Amino acid sequence: MRAVTLFVLPGIGEITPGTDVAAVILAAAGSAPDAALQPGDILAVTSKIVSKAEGRQVLAADREQAITDETVRVVASRKHAGGVTRIVENKLGIVAAAAGVDNSNTPAGTVLLLPVDPDASARALCARLRRELGFDVGVIITDTLGRPWREGQTDAAIGAAGIEVLTDLRGTPDSFGQEMRATMTAVADEIAAAADLIKGKTSQCPVAVLRGLPELVLPGGTGAEPVPGRAERARPDPARSDAGARSLIRPAAQDLFRQGSAEAWRDGYAAACRDAGLPVPVFQEDEPS
Repeated sequence: MRAVTLFVLPGIGEITPGTDVAAVILAAAGSAPDAALQPGDILAVTSKIVSKAEGRQVLAADREQAITDETVRVVASRKHAGGVTRIVENKLGIVAAAAGVDNSNTPAGTVLLLPVDPDASARALCARLRRELGFDVGVIITDTLGRPWREGQTDAAIGAAGIEVLTDLRGTPDSFGQEMRATMTAVADEIAAAADLIKGKTSQCPVAVLRGLPELVLPGGTGAEPVPGRAERARPDPARSDAGARSLIRPAAQDLFRQGSAEAWRDGYAAACRDAGLPVPVFQEDEPS
């Protein structure tokens, strides 16, 4: 039977601006025999420690202004008893509540912004780990996102390097010999969500290691030894095989749910009024209900 193993790296303390995250990870992996990294391991790294190391912890007396500053497009906004929830597209193209601006696990009066380029952060971390270890590993940078149509949140990949983030099964036969036409498995998101089960939110275990899926780890041009037992199988276009987590963001032209329901209703109603030569009404933020 095939199995995967997940474990957290122990002893990772508070990260501050300028912290060498790769060195911290290597030290944690070397602190105990059962934490040692192996070829084909995939590391899921919480974005919060990357943001802290990169100095993305900023003073913000007003978190709402920080959210506004990171927002490119408002997808949906709703008033509630505790204030206003804003689902927005941020500068990375990620659609998330509050643009990914976080005020948890950071000193009062500050907020954490997401890394400027999570894929670049993942590439730098992955390359450094491969050089130091002498073999191939993969890196995913994770953050917590809500989900349309589903209650609760889960971690997803916002940055990735050295790993196949999408397994494209289109054009391959299913178990009945029928051609699959739409199946693309977001394996990077699945790994991020699985890792969150053991990292937790308050346990100060920001790095998890998944072992058992070496075929997802891409060979790297870092002089590293290849992963033993790599499966030979069809892969996506080699030019895009290490395209990073940004390739998981659906292009706008293919996005069937680009707005919240109320926002789409308002825009459609306003467009109909303009087409009919009628005055365009001014809606309140929480209309229609």
